[in-house]
Amino acid sequence: MLTNKTIGIIGAGHIGAAVIGGLIKAKLTSPKNIIASRRSEDNLAELAKIFGIHTTTDNKKVAKSSDIIVLAIKPMNSRDVLNEIKELITPSQVIISVMAGIRTSFINSILGVECPVIRTMPNTPVLVDSGATAISKGKFAGEEHLKIAHAIFKSIGTVEVVPENLLDAVTGLSGSGPAYIYMVIEAMTDGGVKMGIPRQIAFKLAAQTVFGAAKLVIETGKHPAILKDEVTTPGGTAIAAVHELETHGLRTMLINAVSTATIRSKELSKIIEENDNA
Repeated sequence: MLTNKTIGIIGAGHIGAAVIGGLIKAKLTSPKNIIASRRSEDNLAELAKIFGIHTTTDNKKVAKSSDIIVLAIKPMNSRDVLNEIKELITPSQVIISVMAGIRTSFINSILGVECPVIRTMPNTPVLVDSGATAISKGKFAGEEHLKIAHAIFKSIGTVEVVPENLLDAVTGLSGSGPAYIYMVIEAMTDGGVKMGIPRQIAFKLAAQTVFGAAKLVIETGKHPAILKDEVTTPGGTAIAAVHELETHGLRTMLINAVSTATIRSKELSKIIEENDNA
């Protein structure tokens, strides 16, 4: 479905580069069919060298020449970029947004075109082809457009289709989630150091433990509570540690973290839309 399509990446930073890499590695399209833009000419030169794609500092050039446009820009820059390219967008072009908190209706309203818009929420592990991405279709998008976005993000991780009204919650869960897990790894590492393990060894053990535990959940399909019970033997070390975590409210803190990040995603959306109406 992508072989004969020109794919443009506006804002080819870390996430944009991951999308480019996924497209090429999965052989969804040829490098010659990809054009990317960003401000830094040095970074663009590096992208061209690594992937063999076309690059430019001109967002309009990307918009004009692409069948599918991936908006991989910061949410606070969305209005400026959309206004920059709106005169070049046609109803036949597919817009795929990775901007947190930016609704498809807002994108269509700024562009002034009833083009299909797919909103996505990936997370940073897409950089190592292990991302978790949720996708939703806007008012003018159909199943064929969802399939395009699904194929793109499937090349760099797992993909789930959700209603758009859940994407702020997805931002709070998997979008911001890596930050929570990095803190867990860091804290476990410090715990190991406190108990006498050299830091580099403690770090490797902590990171691999998180990776292995996640892989076990995914591959067995077992509920995390069941896997936890399999580790916590009567009177053992794990149950003693779990009791300590429960005492200090680990679950509540993580639930509240997801909730807080969700609320902030909604707030950012309102701020951007209100600024547009000001």
